[in-house]
Amino acid sequence: MKVINLHIAEKELIEQAIESNRHAQHQIYSKFSPKMLGVCRQYIKDMHLAEDVMITAFMKVFVSLKNFKHEGSFEGWVRRIMVNECISFLRVQKKVKFLEDEIYTEESGNTTESQFSVDEIQFLIDNLPDGYKMVFNLYAIEGYKHHEIAELLGIKEGTSKSQLSHARKMLQNNISKLKNYTNGTE
Repeated sequence: MKVINLHIAEKELIEQAIESNRHAQHQIYSKFSPKMLGVCRQYIKDMHLAEDVMITAFMKVFVSLKNFKHEGSFEGWVRRIMVNECISFLRVQKKVKFLEDEIYTEESGNTTESQFSVDEIQFLIDNLPDGYKMVFNLYAIEGYKHHEIAELLGIKEGTSKSQLSHARKMLQNNISKLKNYTNGTE
């Protein structure tokens, strides 16, 4: 029996996509689009707009594939393009405002055990002001440091810390309200 390799190695697939092989590009898109739509959705509330941004970002992925150095994760590289495209989209829409408030407090670790669904948590994050939401996502989900966020968004490092602190407080308040509501105490 002859064994056929159905899964082309990622490096070979990328090389084929660089050569404008539509099948290879489709395989990359199919493999990463569900996860990358989730990434875009973290920043952009409307699912249709998030999908549009994801598609635009994938176009940039395919145009920039020749720049991928095969150092580190390909998925991480794609994710970074998605995040940058989301930030660009929100800037163009002028939906993000950052208060130059540099007063912040360090929060202790999250002691609340999650009893909420992913949709409920996403709903709470979606209802943050856009500046809070963007900094929260970049810090808590993407793992950026405050100096990186400041550079990426063109804000002061203290503003990034302040936005995160405000986002956490707002999320904690909204979680408390949601707990009270689901427990029937409100």
